[in-house]
Amino acid sequence: MKKAFIFLLAILTTFAVTGCGGNEAPGGAEGTAPNQPEQGAGGSILISGSTALQPLVEQAADVYMSSHAGSTIQVQGGGSGTGLSQVAEGTVQIGNSDIFAEEKEGIDASQLVDHKVAVVGIAAAVNPNVVVDNLTSQQLIDIFTGKITNWKDVGGDDVKVTLVNRPKSSGTRATFIQFGLKGQEEAEGVTQDSSGTVRKIINETPGAIGYLAFSYIDGKTVKGISLDGEAPTAENVTNNKYPIWAYEHMYTKGEPTGLTKDFIDFMMTEEIQQGTVSQLGYIPVTSMKVQRDAAGNVK
Repeated sequence: MKKAFIFLLAILTTFAVTGCGGNEAPGGAEGTAPNQPEQGAGGSILISGSTALQPLVEQAADVYMSSHAGSTIQVQGGGSGTGLSQVAEGTVQIGNSDIFAEEKEGIDASQLVDHKVAVVGIAAAVNPNVVVDNLTSQQLIDIFTGKITNWKDVGGDDVKVTLVNRPKSSGTRATFIQFGLKGQEEAEGVTQDSSGTVRKIINETPGAIGYLAFSYIDGKTVKGISLDGEAPTAENVTNNKYPIWAYEHMYTKGEPTGLTKDFIDFMMTEEIQQGTVSQLGYIPVTSMKVQRDAAGNVK
């Protein structure tokens, strides 16, 4: 009888433990503790390149790191040429670029994998005191090639035009020359690499004009100029009515793995595409009604 009683007590104890504990964690999800950060690939990656894309990637990186323990993502500028060169050399994991790798001399595009994460519109940006709001394509070309040197010649005040240009490594410059200036080179002017510095100089210099991504144009410190009557807006970019735009690329050397792949995948989530991308003045790639290839052909 004593042995039978001990055996019965052992069985009842086992059922009690199973019923109370099981495999379900206190948070309710099986095997998952509550309120724990999501586990990503972990580790550290370095990203460099386009200053036009930099604000988006920086904010997305902050959001990613806040919910992925053990992940470190460093984002630097330097221009599209720098990003492409460094990712090709293997000194960074991701090279941000406003241009296709095929467009950059000295880059073996066959070694790189293109990840289009957004579209950027680029507008001629002027000092807010410039009264001109619209230019024809030819007027824009004449201003940036030095044929027009005073705003009075395009319906503005008698104020000298001051050009604010970008260095040759800039993808923003390459896009503006190709689609805004029809391939013609800029006249000499103030040259600055950083989009933020360009905006500051335009704001502080009477009669200044440069070019910036939509995300840098706020209507207060600098003003965007319409082209042939078409305003520099996201809607006009999606159907190519406003032609000065480019894909924002994140290039990797070969197919990405680990944290690099996780972060690029995160850039394409609805949270980033429909949230952060639009909030910062970029255009989701999924919103585009046209496509453009490396040769500039639109279909």
